[in-house]
Amino acid sequence: MNVKTTTAAAPAGRSAATQEAFRPNAQLLQALDTSLKGLGEEAIAERLDRDGANRVSHEKPPHWALQLLRAFNNPFIIVLLVLAFVQLFTEDDLTGPIIIGVMVGISVLLSFTQEFRSSQASEKLKAMVRNTATATRRAEDGHSERIEVPVEELVAGDIVHLGAGDMVPADLRLLTAKDLFISQAILTGESLPVEKIAAAGEGDTGNPLDLPTVCFMGTNVVSGTATAVVVATGERTYLGSLARSLSGQRVQTSFDRGVKSVSWLLLRFMAVMVPIVFVINGLDKHDWLNAAMFALSVAVGLTPEMLPLIVTANLGKGALAMSRRKVVVKRLNAIQNFGAMDVLCTDKTGTLTLDKIVLERHLDLDGEESDEALEFGYLNSRFQTGLKNLMDKAVLSHRDLEPIAERYHIVDEIPFDFQRRRMSVVVSGNDGQHLLVCKGAVEEMLLICSHARIGGNVIELTDERRREIRAMTRELNEDGLRVLVVAIAQHGAHNRPYSVADESGLTAVGCLAFLDPPKDSAATAIKALNHHGVAVKVITGDNEAVTRKICAEVGLDVEHSALGRDIEPLDDAALDAMVARTTVFAKMSPLQKARVVKSLQRQGHTVGFLGDGINDAPALREADVGISVDTATDIAKESADIILLEKNLMVLEEGVIEGRITFGNIMKYIKMTASSNFGNVFSVLVASAFLQFLPMLPLQILVQNLLYDLSQLAIPFDRMDEEYLRKPRKWDAGDIGRFMVWIGPVSSIFDITTFFLMWHVFGANSPGHQSLFQSGWFIEGLLSQTLVVHMIRTRRIPFVQSIAAAPVLALTAAIMVVGMYLPFSLLGAKIGLVPLPGVYFGYLAVTLLSYCVLTQLMKMLYIRRFGRWL
Repeated sequence: MNVKTTTAAAPAGRSAATQEAFRPNAQLLQALDTSLKGLGEEAIAERLDRDGANRVSHEKPPHWALQLLRAFNNPFIIVLLVLAFVQLFTEDDLTGPIIIGVMVGISVLLSFTQEFRSSQASEKLKAMVRNTATATRRAEDGHSERIEVPVEELVAGDIVHLGAGDMVPADLRLLTAKDLFISQAILTGESLPVEKIAAAGEGDTGNPLDLPTVCFMGTNVVSGTATAVVVATGERTYLGSLARSLSGQRVQTSFDRGVKSVSWLLLRFMAVMVPIVFVINGLDKHDWLNAAMFALSVAVGLTPEMLPLIVTANLGKGALAMSRRKVVVKRLNAIQNFGAMDVLCTDKTGTLTLDKIVLERHLDLDGEESDEALEFGYLNSRFQTGLKNLMDKAVLSHRDLEPIAERYHIVDEIPFDFQRRRMSVVVSGNDGQHLLVCKGAVEEMLLICSHARIGGNVIELTDERRREIRAMTRELNEDGLRVLVVAIAQHGAHNRPYSVADESGLTAVGCLAFLDPPKDSAATAIKALNHHGVAVKVITGDNEAVTRKICAEVGLDVEHSALGRDIEPLDDAALDAMVARTTVFAKMSPLQKARVVKSLQRQGHTVGFLGDGINDAPALREADVGISVDTATDIAKESADIILLEKNLMVLEEGVIEGRITFGNIMKYIKMTASSNFGNVFSVLVASAFLQFLPMLPLQILVQNLLYDLSQLAIPFDRMDEEYLRKPRKWDAGDIGRFMVWIGPVSSIFDITTFFLMWHVFGANSPGHQSLFQSGWFIEGLLSQTLVVHMIRTRRIPFVQSIAAAPVLALTAAIMVVGMYLPFSLLGAKIGLVPLPGVYFGYLAVTLLSYCVLTQLMKMLYIRRFGRWL
């Protein structure tokens, strides 16, 4: 369950986890009918059938029948239905209700079809990203093995194993634990991790979250290892009880607020103008029922009933297009934030570099090649049971030292965490003595070493010698090598567990230097992102010199860099100033990364964060759009809005462009509809004030509106001009209102010239000739509204400098042909339209050409005045 904000949870009732918190392990396993060997296939199938899949309430698509009913829950559809019922009971002719029924049917069917297809596609995309858990299970031959199991398939009684970076897959009772620290931020909002232990006995069960022996579903492992038994899955977990109340409740994004603000702007506009139209027509024509019907029809014509459909279609199409570019969108609304992103914060490894770390050198403390440093480093990487990183894998693959490792067996380990930046294993050889082997970052290791092995001799590690070691490792860093120090300590055999306190007084034996060269595509990708208005900042826990070297090679500005310790004491104002001028942030803790993201947001940026580690989770949650990769840790994938199937900045740049295309096409519809509606109001008011008859019958307005709406359906398939894609795009309700006022009245000018033409040239100046008048305005209004699709879709000259995509051209042309033919058809006669003389179409051509020219001139003025179009 991906919840962007944390919720302080109140203590729950006595859940299964609470009841089993302090029961002795043997009794607990017996009660759950399981053992440390795990469950067999038959028991698993039986429990899955009994308890269901291990998933909690989440935002999933409702049943198709409910989606169909929801398609009717639209204020614009409700207005149409009211109009249909009024006509049904007040008129003998069923033509009106039938036409309205067709309009409702088309709108509802299109909305339902698009939402259903989009939700199905979204679920398929999400299914491409799956979380797994490590569980011990029994095979058919009775042997047990650790395997990766989809989280949904876990059942009560499963034996699972936790390590750093894992999401807790269910409510668990710990059986064994080693330096286990769990982040419960998703449940409590508390950023600091809490330690969990496996000791059974008696304890306080007042607040379940305080139980030291229980890990709750949805939390994540910060450091340490553990073996636990599943005591509750799915809806029976603590998170499951919360999820039922939280499901569907998500903080509104700028996208949500933008769509909502536009909808209410147009609804308020309708609420003000429609009563005015009603009163004017009622007073002027003295037919209040007809005036009411006309006002309701105008209301339908003024409302953007296709807005939900257009938005959903654009987002769904964008998500599918991005999936073809190896980008999985977990949340459709994140597409808009993707396109609006103007700062991308990213880690270094795997994005700027090849993510293929190799052990380049193994040195003693004098900088000479040393097999001893390699051998101890191998033991450390070989025997750790936690999350093996890329450097561990590089050590193990550098040379086969398994014959040396076979002389030892594991005794204990002190897992890695991001505060200590090191990890230790304790092994025992044939002599029975314990050997602690520690490997970690240079500064952190030198703090816990009191001696150094130089030329086979152990000497005291003086401050002078520490400076020499730092100087040597810095030279390696400046060559792009990341350096780890290896140190050891001898201990007599004993039974007590080892802890962080034992990492002191160590003897440094050498260094391991790793190379992760920059990607050839990184520099090109950064230039492409910059070209499209996205600044790139690197935020990493890695060494500063290494980071600066890699960043310089890929073309980033490294003049200003900062360390985690530099930003720690700063208040928000000082931090904002530093972040604004800094490109490279090194040796950053998880919370420091999140602080930088929040600082950028305070400065008005839309921030994307690309990360794949547990240390990236806080920043992923804070960012406007969290981006991770399919190979990331569970908590990183769960925190992200978008998952890359390939860790490549070029893929990201393509996703940004697709996000802007999606947003641009949504804005086209909104601005087309807003400006057309505003212009229509002026035209209706003028006609209502001066005509003795209705300028258009209610049914004619509805049919015209239906045809215009159909012409908009191809907009999601349109292309965007290159200059539009170069800059991040954000919602601006003020700009939409300004656009409406500037561009809308242009159509009214030509509506009024058409009124004049029909009145004086064609003699449609009495109630007896109203059908001719209405037919003339019907065609001119429909064609001008349809042409505006092409005028507004680009800031360039349409049909000359920018041509719409083929679906848009085809559909708008088809609607214009249908509109001109309608007065000559049987359906046209049914709704009160009559054939027009051939000379009318000559005047119409001049009118439409003049309309396009004036609209283009207004467009140029608007762009010059406000510096933007869409």
